Amino acid sequence: MSDGVTDGATGVIRVLVAEDQSMVRGALRALLELEPDLTVVAEVGRGDEVLAAAREHRPDVALLDIEMPGQDGLEAARELAAELPDVRAVVLTTFGRPGFLRRAMEVGAAGFLVKDAPVAELAKAIRAVVAGERVIDRDLAAAALAIGATPLSGREADVLREAADGATVADIARKLFLSEGTVRNYLSSAIGKTGARTRVEAARVAADKGWL
Repeated sequence: MSDGVTDGATGVIRVLVAEDQSMVRGALRALLELEPDLTVVAEVGRGDEVLAAAREHRPDVALLDIEMPGQDGLEAARELAAELPDVRAVVLTTFGRPGFLRRAMEVGAAGFLVKDAPVAELAKAIRAVVAGERVIDRDLAAAALAIGATPLSGREADVLREAADGATVADIARKLFLSEGTVRNYLSSAIGKTGARTRVEAARVAADKGWL
């Protein structure tokens, strides 16, 4: 049994909670610790604190909110999968976007659940991923299959992310080290692929589908 596996002496599953809202984080901890076989060994409020906390505390499972300062939960899940594969990442989100689910699976997350799921379901999911299973919200799984993979290339997505923040073509070109003509081409292509009329609308559509 590896260093990051459930405590063999007690059978208790060690959990790390990553959530930027302190009240939600505290509530999650309190609810999880009502379960006799779960204990929260670490809490962080930023995505870029997850890996260090996991190295120090060696949880079995990391519960990761998607939207956090520093870096998002998907990037934190990717880092865990690469550096601490014994730590099973379960992504939690308020936003039931199918594209997020697809990206979570691509980065190696073991689970993907919406935050309004009952705590009993979350506890069951934690036990399941420790046992080697993958746990996915059923409604999101069906929606992800219906929508399909993102049609955007990596560069189109990069350009749209910048456009969503209101950056000009010149700003985007400087930040991404591209020519302004290339940026316009990527924006035009992304607008066409999303069925939008403007780059702002294209960014919103892509974000709603979890493609950004």
